[in-house]
Order: sequence, then C-alpha cells, then structure tokens
Amino acid sequence: MPLISSGYHHTPFYLPTGHWETVFPAVFRRVRGVHYQRERLELKDGDFLDLDWIKNKHQKLAILVHGLEGSTDRHYMKGMASYLSKNKFDILAMNCRSCSGEMNRHLRLYNHGETGDLGEVIEQVFQRFSYQSIFLVGFSMGGSIILNYLGQKGKSVPSNLKGAVTFSVPTDLHGSVQKLDDPVLSFYRKRFHRMLSDKIKQKALQFPDQIDVSNINTFEKWSDFDDRFSAPINGYRDAKEFYTKGSANNFIAEISVPVLLVNALNDPILTPSCFPKTLAETNPNFHLEISERGGHVGFSWPGKKYAWSEWRTLEFISEITQTGK
Repeated sequence: MPLISSGYHHTPFYLPTGHWETVFPAVFRRVRGVHYQRERLELKDGDFLDLDWIKNKHQKLAILVHGLEGSTDRHYMKGMASYLSKNKFDILAMNCRSCSGEMNRHLRLYNHGETGDLGEVIEQVFQRFSYQSIFLVGFSMGGSIILNYLGQKGKSVPSNLKGAVTFSVPTDLHGSVQKLDDPVLSFYRKRFHRMLSDKIKQKALQFPDQIDVSNINTFEKWSDFDDRFSAPINGYRDAKEFYTKGSANNFIAEISVPVLLVNALNDPILTPSCFPKTLAETNPNFHLEISERGGHVGFSWPGKKYAWSEWRTLEFISEITQTGK
C-alpha cells in the first residue's frame, strides 16, 4: 500500500496559503549557475523539440518535463536541474513544442495526453547514449505526460528507465478544469488564458485556413476555450475527449516502474479526484504522497538554496536504487 505520509513540513511563515506558496517562488525564486547546452531534436513527423542538456559524463540521467506554458527556464526546472546535476546526474530538460522561444512547425502544440514526443526523446537517448539508469521528473502537466507515458507503455518501458517523480499533477482533468472556472481562481485562469491565446494567435498566422481567432478573448469557461481551440488543434474531438484521454488516472494502474506522485492538499487547482488513493493502494509501483501544504509546484524550504521537491526527488530515486525495485 504505497500511500506515503508526507515529510513536507517546511512551509515558510510568510506564505500562509496555497496561493502564496504557488506564486511566491514563481515570482521571486532565482536559480543561478545553470548552463544548458541546447540540442534541436528533429522529430519523425517533421517537427522539432529543443532539448537543454547538462552533461558531466555521469551514469545516471534525469529527463525533466515542465508544466503548462512553461519551459526549461522556469525556476522549478532550473532548480531540479541544478540540484540533481550536483548529485551526479546528467540532465536533459525538455521543452515541449512551441515552448523553447521558437514556434514549432506543425499545427499541433502539446498537451497533458500527448506522450509521443517524450517517447521519441527517450528512444533517442537509448539509441545514442549508454546511461545505466534513467529517471523522469515532471511538474504539473509535465507530470501528466510522464504518468500517461508510463501507464501506456506498461511493462514495455525501456529496461534502463528505472522510475519517475512527479509533483502537483492534475491527474483528473475534468475536475481540475471545473475548479479553474471558480471565480476565486480567476487569477490562474486569466493568466493561462492570456498565454495560450497569444500562442493560438501565432498559430493562426501559420495556419490561417485552419484557425479562426475571432472572439478568442470572450470565453468565460476554460472548457469553452478548449472546445474551440486546444482540443481540435491537438487532434481531439472536443474538450470532453481531451480531458478523458489526457487524465493520468486512466493509466496509472498499468505503471510498472516505481513512481512517486506528490500532491498538496492546498494546491489551488487540484480537486479530490486528483489524489488517486485507490490506485496507490492497488498498484505497488505507484507511490502517492499527500502533503498538507506546498501549493502548486511550490514546496519552498526556508534557509535552503533548493526546494523540498528537489531534495525529495533525490531521496526517492536513492530509495528505489538501493532497494532494487
């Protein structure tokens, strides 16, 4: 029964709510000394991904995947890259399509349920390098992609892929989207809507015959925006199909390598359906850690140069490596 009692008890006194725990590190945290080497990976469908590496000739590799409208420059990505690289990991930080600073070539972007790009990255790593152990680390949407990928692959995951750690994952998109429509969360909804709208407008310039951006700023419900834009652009019939096929709860049962999911009860955008206790109780490979605090991709640690999530990632990886799980 891999339901874990959380060890996160380090919330700063000046971050009294989940909202503050989410926003403060995103605005004020600075991670210095991270120097990536960029590689452009040409994909099988003619598009590309920009990958950011830290190579120190270690035998362990961590592949990091960011959240919605994030990039490898986000504080949580740089923080994890810095911490793990100092602990004898090479790092491959993946920018999803359109997130590296240059728009991708094809119509489709990226989403919670699209696992093909991550699969190609992992395939390329195994073809070109000889890492003894590979681990996946994902945040929010990046965590969804990882959980979906591992569940869909089941027992056919590459032999050297030893496990994964994920944080703040909306494993049930139906519930999380409904929560984002709450007026109390208008800050998050408006911010993501603005960022996604800007990207859709850029896509419309590339594909004027396929995207109509008239009235793009008039949607009040998140699902209406997804119905109009996100779902069809990414190959889904509608928002309902997108949320169903993109929800990791549908795939976690088939995960066959050790995985840790850490979700905080005060995460502003998670609902009770995003804490899949039954799946943790029935799949010995799926470890669910529920903390009281932490916010969304927060988990600050006062007095430390690193976040608790970075320390916890290394701890979990060390545990499964030592036990040989």
